[in-house]
Amino acid sequence: MITPEGFDDFVVTRSPRLLRTAFLLTRDWASAEDLLQTALARAWEAWRRIDGDPEPYVRRIIVNAYASSWRRRWRGELPTADLPEMSVEADPHAGLDNRDSLWRALGRLPRRQRAVLVLRYFEDLSEIEIAEVLGCSVGTVKSQASRAVAKLRLDETLTPEGMLG
Repeated sequence: MITPEGFDDFVVTRSPRLLRTAFLLTRDWASAEDLLQTALARAWEAWRRIDGDPEPYVRRIIVNAYASSWRRRWRGELPTADLPEMSVEADPHAGLDNRDSLWRALGRLPRRQRAVLVLRYFEDLSEIEIAEVLGCSVGTVKSQASRAVAKLRLDETLTPEGMLG
């Protein structure tokens, strides 16, 4: 069992990787820092009860807090019948490279599918580890990953034609 003093060492050594996970989920550094702060505060409360490596436990807190914050937070968007006119120069996709296109496509995936892809391909976790983090079965991880990859394959912005504008 890790002593409370071990928490400081954990934060110093593991925060950069956990912050990266939070950033890949939120796609915003400020939100990622808030998410990591929330996760570390919750981990501190449970620190004496954590057996073994605390990183998977904290990663699970990050993913769960990320999912919960989306459900709770109002996005401030209001529907309107009047759309602003866009000039050719204001094209949001003009000049994007492949990485930006992929980044935007990941952002359009449902949160659970995005979480599975981030944990698998960016954090290099196994399907079993992802299932533990998300609190679901390995089969669910596989199906969510399969659906996410299928959606990315159909995303027109990721096709050669879509990338050319």
